[in-house]
Amino acid sequence: MTDVEPIRLGHLRPRRQPPALLVDVDGSPSAYRSLVWALHEAARREATVVAACVLDESAGAGSAATRDRLEAQVLRAIAETGVHGRVRTAVLERPVFDALAGATRGGDLVLVTGTGKTLLRPAVPRPPVRRLARGA
Repeated sequence: MTDVEPIRLGHLRPRRQPPALLVDVDGSPSAYRSLVWALHEAARREATVVAACVLDESAGAGSAATRDRLEAQVLRAIAETGVHGRVRTAVLERPVFDALAGATRGGDLVLVTGTGKTLLRPAVPRPPVRRLARGA
């Protein structure tokens, strides 16, 4: 009789990562309204909001004032919506933000990591579903 060894499974990943909503928080009233909407949507979809602020080229990399302004707007939106634990903040340099924004307008963005390459494209809108009546 042979000994049976247990099967060891690697770390299982969920089929789909939870969605992320990237919000450009530039200090304008419309950007703030977008942040509030994104927080409500994240709570509905069990998603994460990434509130991003693009560094001004004159401000220099890692500007503390930029991060402070971003954090203040996020805290204000959290207080207004009551949605906690669904937001992360990031201060991005202009070339990174432009690459992400370009992908949303139909451009290809290839994410290259040590584990491989992934082509990121915007989701293609789904056609409306037509439901047939029972027995049709």
